[in-house]
This record gives sequence, C-alpha cells and structure tokens, in this order.
Amino acid sequence: MDANILLYASDAASPHHERARTFLQELAGGVDLVYLFWPTIMAYLRIATHHGIFSDPLDPEIAVANIDAMLQRPNVRTGSETERFWQIWRATTDPLTVRGNLVPDAHVVALMRLHGVGAIWSLDRDLRRFDGIRVLDPFER
Repeated sequence: MDANILLYASDAASPHHERARTFLQELAGGVDLVYLFWPTIMAYLRIATHHGIFSDPLDPEIAVANIDAMLQRPNVRTGSETERFWQIWRATTDPLTVRGNLVPDAHVVALMRLHGVGAIWSLDRDLRRFDGIRVLDPFER
C-alpha cells in the first residue's frame, strides 16, 4: 500500500480519515498479504510528524507505534532492495521521465516488481503512469 492510505488513517482532519481507518483495519485483520515497503514507511513517518504538512502532526512515538502495530500483523511484509534493484529501477523508469515527486513513486514500483507485487492500494494518480502494475482505490470497493 502507498503512504497516503496510512496518512489519511492518521489525520483526523482528512475527509478520508474514517474510510482509511476502516480500510486499514480490514486489511490488517485479513489474510491477504500486505506489503509496506520501507520508502512507504519512511514517507509516512516524515509526513505524519511534520508540522508544515499535518495541521495536528503525530508525536513521533505515536507514528512509530502505528507502524509497529502494522508490522506485527502476520499478513504484513516489508521488502528491501537487492542486487537486482538497479536493473529493475532502470526498466521501470526508462519509458518515463522520472524526476521530482515521481522518484519515490518509481522507487516503490521498482520494489513492487522486485518482490512480485502486482497491485498497490493508493489514491496517488501518478502511480498509474507505470506499466505493469494495478493501482487500486481503497474507497472504490
């Protein structure tokens, strides 16, 4: 899943807050594998605790505890770069001009491909620019 789902679930001021919380609870309590890649986790920690982004940012200990709770679920996995990552990154980005905010999206997509993950739950429309993955809107279920 993308960081935006985690962020909406943590931001009580967001109009997506309740739906995101419910979605996360269902996903975390389910049996389907859920991948939280490290760039997603770090983006969540960076944004959720940032005073310039969240009107009421989370205390860092709370944000970390939220991630701890997700990672303790038996169906939640993480995934890291391996020796093959750069080759996959190049194949992922060569068809596009990747710069700025598209760089972290490409990072996550390359990790998805590396770990055989074909779909991502996200509201980020930029992810749709990458071939070979499905972007699923958690609120259109």
